[in-house]
Amino acid sequence: MQKLSLSQSLQQKLSPQQIQFIKLLQIPTAELDTRIEEELEINPALEEGMDEEYEQKEEDDPYDEVDEYKDRDDDLDIDSYIKDEDYTGYKMQGDGNYAEEEREMPLATSSSLTDALLQQFGYLNLTEQQRIVGLQLIGSIEADGYIRRSLQAIVNDLAFGQNVFTSTEEVEAILHKIQSFDPPGIGARTLQECLILQLRRKDPADPYNVLAIRIIEDFFDEFSKKHYDKIQRRLNISDDSLKKVIDIIIKLNPKPGSVEDEAGAAQYLVPDFILTNNNGKLELTLNSKNAPELRISRSFADMLDTYDKSKKQNKSLKETVTFVKQKLDAAKWFIDAIKQRQQTLLKTMNAIVRFQYDFFLTGDESRLKPMILKDIATLIDMDVSTVSRVANSKAVQTEFGIYPLKYFFSEGISTDTGEDVSSREVKNILKDLIDAEPKLHPLSDDKLEKILNDRGYNIARRTVAKYREQLNIPVARLRKQL
Repeated sequence: MQKLSLSQSLQQKLSPQQIQFIKLLQIPTAELDTRIEEELEINPALEEGMDEEYEQKEEDDPYDEVDEYKDRDDDLDIDSYIKDEDYTGYKMQGDGNYAEEEREMPLATSSSLTDALLQQFGYLNLTEQQRIVGLQLIGSIEADGYIRRSLQAIVNDLAFGQNVFTSTEEVEAILHKIQSFDPPGIGARTLQECLILQLRRKDPADPYNVLAIRIIEDFFDEFSKKHYDKIQRRLNISDDSLKKVIDIIIKLNPKPGSVEDEAGAAQYLVPDFILTNNNGKLELTLNSKNAPELRISRSFADMLDTYDKSKKQNKSLKETVTFVKQKLDAAKWFIDAIKQRQQTLLKTMNAIVRFQYDFFLTGDESRLKPMILKDIATLIDMDVSTVSRVANSKAVQTEFGIYPLKYFFSEGISTDTGEDVSSREVKNILKDLIDAEPKLHPLSDDKLEKILNDRGYNIARRTVAKYREQLNIPVARLRKQL
């Protein structure tokens, strides 16, 4: 027997304005201009510029007529704006299915890895089936230059996708042709094959190149683990010969595909904040791009007042009034969200500056204090998630360089004197110790732990290992150099 029951539940839902603010808060300054341009395109009630006189009048009566702008109503084609619009609520970026106008953007001319391979592929004398197989192989090459999809899977792709029936032998034969292309090592299936392909391009008469190929072919596992003594015993070669061969191998490119994209890989960090030292007093300002001048369109406000005073018997007129109201509300929401973004950014960054004042004054990394997200959230009386959104994508320009805000957050390590120091300081010491270690006998994590403990830092071996991994430093055995 079915039973009916009532239950109450409390759910928290974000308003459109809150979602708008969250999206705006987490994007960096470099992307803010693009986001504002998108809003200006889809909302005719939003304009660039500032008009204080009109803003003051708007506070008294936002829909008062402004005679100076009454004539501008005729210049706006409302029908072109309300066409295909819905009236369920404010459209946020990414919602709905409004059409975006196509814009011509100037693009820098550059050759991608695929373009370079296709150009070389065009010089091969192939049958139609071999050409299709070759194009499938080139399409399977990943950004780093490797083919990780098995040859049998490629055979299946050709059969089911293009109705081309071939064999793994034929596919491998075409692959060997592609592996002769530039850059050397392209189309390899493993790191071992990639290194061998590059070595075979070198002088075959050089005995060290021949020896390098043999080491990679027969002793790759020992080489990757840097068991050089085993290789030396098995091949019965001198220390000098082994060193010359290792020098040849380590100069090879393990990611040949990345060579083609190096020219377009440069990225620039745009600071969100600018911190200056004015005679010992730190002054924080927002990047001007974070404070755009936006306003609500006067003509739209006047238009709404005109429509409100008219008789609303006509259905088309009612739709127009609804459209204008929604666009005005959306424009006000967006302007408020931008202002709230500015206030939150400044509030958060000011708290970080107060917390790390000694560092920002001197630039001495040893002055960095242990600081976590909760410390700043408590100072500014905001949620940790809000601080996280600010810290994860923003940067500050100081007299000592540009720093991402994440740089200033770190754990605390206790010392023998009972003080807490930033884990950033410990990582810097750890990096210095490893940089200065004897390359033939690198320091193990146990030895690094002992050295740090002797310097007064109470740190465990597992913490040393964790910090070393965060610094992308391999274990001692893999740091060994001849």
